[in-house]
Amino acid sequence: MTGFFFLLQLIGAWSFVVPSSSTKSINRNPPPLLLYLVDPSKIHDIVSSSISLSDANNVVPILSGTSSYSKASYYTVLGLFVLSAPGIWSQIKRSTSAKIKRKTFVSPGENGNGGMNLRQQAGEIMAYMKANNYEVVSAGETITFRGIVQRSTSQLLFLVTCTAFGMASLALVLDIVFKGLTIPFIGGINWYYLVLLSPIAGAYYWSSGDRIDDCEVKLVTNDEETENEMTIQGNDDELERMWRTLGWQEKGMIKVEGILES
Repeated sequence: MTGFFFLLQLIGAWSFVVPSSSTKSINRNPPPLLLYLVDPSKIHDIVSSSISLSDANNVVPILSGTSSYSKASYYTVLGLFVLSAPGIWSQIKRSTSAKIKRKTFVSPGENGNGGMNLRQQAGEIMAYMKANNYEVVSAGETITFRGIVQRSTSQLLFLVTCTAFGMASLALVLDIVFKGLTIPFIGGINWYYLVLLSPIAGAYYWSSGDRIDDCEVKLVTNDEETENEMTIQGNDDELERMWRTLGWQEKGMIKVEGILES
């Protein structure tokens, strides 16, 4: 969604810069000079540079007219910017919290082909979580793991860069729509100063500190013990890494191997 948001902003800004092709007019009346070129009686006049001053003044390009901008384009794109502007804040806010998802995965059970019983399955999950700096905070029918996700410099730079591009695109639109706008005692407005607000996004992310992530795991098996079922609730990114690392399959889904998978 973020990529789509910035792509929408760039397309909108470009539509302001490029004039509408429908605003050009064509002078379909050929200028006198063209008549001279097709009239043999005028060839001598052209060669001898004896065209009268009044004729010379009438020599104009075939294409004439000036470019203008569509007001409908102005306000349509500005409206899109207003509607999508909350996306910048949403991206910044979501960077400080986990995206919680609940998914169910399956793997071969004790009586399955190369499967494990519930105790072995729980041990495999425990080893994986400890390797990723998660600790057990409660154990029962549902096992709860807790880990700390440290602040990332790369995430900080990413947020600042995205915010800077968003502010620059917004400034371009405002600069065109409110061209010549002045404020008493201040003068003209340079909308591109909005880009200077982008470091605030990085400061907000960094001030939130390290993030605490909880992951809840519930294990069950079917009556024939041929398939184990793991219901996990936690950070979406962590769930994605877990099932790929442990070779699970999401319930109800069919795994299709990629071209580069061996």
